[in-house]
Amino acid sequence: MPLTHFLSLITLIIATTGLALDLTALWADLPLAALGVATFAGSLVLGAH
Repeated sequence: MPLTHFLSLITLIIATTGLALDLTALWADLPLAALGVATFAGSLVLGAH
């Protein structure tokens, strides 16, 4: 698989996950700032792992 296809696939997966989280937050009436903080904390945890 060429590198450009691999990077495009990863970008698509990240974008789809972000869209799903945003729609879930809107459906559950969560503030988007809280979702942003939770996402940032999760990325720090995964980065430290």
